[in-house]
Amino acid sequence: MSNAFIRTGGCLCRAVRYTVSGEPYKSGLCHCTDCRQATGSAFLAYADWRPEQFEYTGLVTTFRGRSFCAVCGSRLFSRNERQVEIYLGTLDNAPSRIKPIDEGWITRREPWQHPIEEAAQHERDIPPRL
Repeated sequence: MSNAFIRTGGCLCRAVRYTVSGEPYKSGLCHCTDCRQATGSAFLAYADWRPEQFEYTGLVTTFRGRSFCAVCGSRLFSRNERQVEIYLGTLDNAPSRIKPIDEGWITRREPWQHPIEEAAQHERDIPPRL
C-alpha cells in the first residue's frame, strides 16, 4: 500500500480491521431493498476504492458479495475484482469527510430524507464509474 492518505476501519468487536489508501473514486447513498436490508437502515452510505488500495485482517464471512465479521456480525464491505465498497459507518474516524456524489434508488428514499445536495440523483441503479 502506498504512502497516500490512509483511512482505517473495522467491525464492532475489532476482530476485523481494514485500511484503504487514497481517495475513493465513487461515493454515495443507496436506498435499494438489498442495501436497506443489509444495513437495517433506510439507506447504505458507501465509498468505492480499487482492490489494490485495500487490505484487511481477520476472518470475514461473505453472503452475496457482502462481507461481515464472523465474530460480531458487523457488515463491513463488498468486494470483487474491480472494486471494494466500504460501508462508511465502519470507518474509525467520523465524520469521514467523504461526500456522496451519487444517490441511487431515490424512488425508495423515505419521504423524511432530503436529497443530497450536489449528488447526482438516480431513480434506480447508479451507472458504473470506472
